Amino acid sequence: MRKTIIELKKADLTLGNAASSVHVLKGIDLTVQEGEALGIVGPSGSGKSTLLMVLAGLERLDSGEIHINGAPLHTLGEDALAEFRGKNIGIVFQSFHLIANMTALENVALPLELANTRNAFDIARRELEAVGLGERLKHYPGQLSGGEQQRVAIARALAPSPSVLIADEPTGNLDSDTGRQIADLLFAKQAERGTTLVLVTHDATLAARCTRQIRVHSGRLVTDDENSQSYAEAQRA
Repeated sequence: MRKTIIELKKADLTLGNAASSVHVLKGIDLTVQEGEALGIVGPSGSGKSTLLMVLAGLERLDSGEIHINGAPLHTLGEDALAEFRGKNIGIVFQSFHLIANMTALENVALPLELANTRNAFDIARRELEAVGLGERLKHYPGQLSGGEQQRVAIARALAPSPSVLIADEPTGNLDSDTGRQIADLLFAKQAERGTTLVLVTHDATLAARCTRQIRVHSGRLVTDDENSQSYAEAQRA
């Protein structure tokens, strides 16, 4: 039986203040098993990206519980949470979020250095080689294509060997061919390492590649389909 790696219990979150506040997550319960590839889908403004940020440890719940790899994130202080996130959660953003004045190698090595990891640059070099960028180590983000920048971002996310890989619209800023290559890479690395992958996407084809999908609507989890019809099929139904 697979281990539970992510568990949300009655997760509730409101963003903004007073009249401008929005009740974004409304009592969500969710369990994710180790090694799963989970796709989160839903309309714009449904709360799916906020849910992803909660799972990434970048947003705090107002109430409810979140456990990742056995750690109660809802009880951790800021320093402990940052340390946990750096060691256990890799994050890939739609807009890459690379540091412009750092080379590809330096971008990948940075989180390792912040975590006081030995041989940070050796690990970063291996990760970049693993995503096909062994000859781009000294290139800056501005010298790389969008697909290459996302490969750097994937290498950076995987470098600490996280138990959970979070991806927010990882192909959203790429053309269809490049997006497909990045998706192939993401799923290949997830399968190769047995990492738990959680991604938000508007791309029905990408969502259908996940082993399981959940649909969020108006801050609530409205469907949770495992090994059933794909999101694309559900949209046509």
